[in-house]
This record gives sequence, structure tokens and C-alpha cells, in this order.
Amino acid sequence: MQSLITAIAEHDEAASFLAWPGDFELDRKDHVEDVHLESGATLEGFAGDGSGGTYFFCGDGGEERPVLYADSEGGAALVAIGLEQLLQLLLVAPWWRDCHAFTEEESRQLAAEYQEDIPDLVARRGRAATALGLDLPTEAEAVAALHRVATGAGKDVVLVFTPEGTPYERLIDG
Repeated sequence: MQSLITAIAEHDEAASFLAWPGDFELDRKDHVEDVHLESGATLEGFAGDGSGGTYFFCGDGGEERPVLYADSEGGAALVAIGLEQLLQLLLVAPWWRDCHAFTEEESRQLAAEYQEDIPDLVARRGRAATALGLDLPTEAEAVAALHRVATGAGKDVVLVFTPEGTPYERLIDG
């Protein structure tokens, strides 16, 4: 089976959607600071966003590993268990960073704002998902999964700014 990272690299339309509005690019994998996981587990940057944030795989393994997102302002959160779940989030709720209440109403409002700016968002999302072979959850399901991961499995995942030994702030609290 082809890896999702390879599939993104091979499908321009999927990569384009993930770059915008998803704000996810495979060529931005170097984080702006020296960081490590408090647990000592492996941390591997594999993608980033336009504001200096980085997506990391945590632990050993492949694309099924937990995914930590660290912004450039000292905040971090576990956002998905595996690359497939992360891509589902980015495809259906690229506004996830603006979610604070994690409610269906909030997600609907953010979706409406994005669709106003990007009228073909749903069609582009569908083509990207098809190219990557992904089934998509609803926006509410994707945002609920993000909150569940961040406040469940992610509650014990701590990213540390290595030079000072200080932990990053939690981006998502439970």
C-alpha cells in the first residue's frame, strides 16, 4: 500500500488543497526551535504550515504514529492518531486552529466563513480525498476526534523547548 505522504507528493490537486486551505506542506518539516518530547520518545518533523508551525510524528513506526502539532509561539497539542486522521481533519475542518469551544455550531460557523471565501471548497475537498483514498468524517466528527485526541491520549504528551528545558503551552485544554 502506498504511503499517504507519497500520495500527497504525487497528486498536485490534493497537495494544493492541503497547502490551502489546509495550511499543510510537506516541504516545511523543520521546526523553528530545538525541541524534544519530555518522555524521550522519537520526534520526527514531517510537515509544517505557513506560520512556522510543525507537524511531528511521535514515537517509532510509520504513518500510524500519533501526530503532534507545535506552533511557532510555544504551543503544542497532539492532534491526531496517525496521518490518515490528520488528513481527514485538514480536509474537512481546515479551520481547526480557530476552534475553541469544539461545538458543532462553532464548526458550522467556521465552515461557512471558509466556504464564503472558497466557493468550490467542498468540490476540491472531495477530489483531494478521492486522490488520497480517504473516507471523510463530518466536520463535527473531525473536530470531536481532535478534541478527544488532544485531551485524552495527548494529555501526557509534552513538547519541551530543549535549550531552556521549558514545556510548550497546551494548545487544547480539556
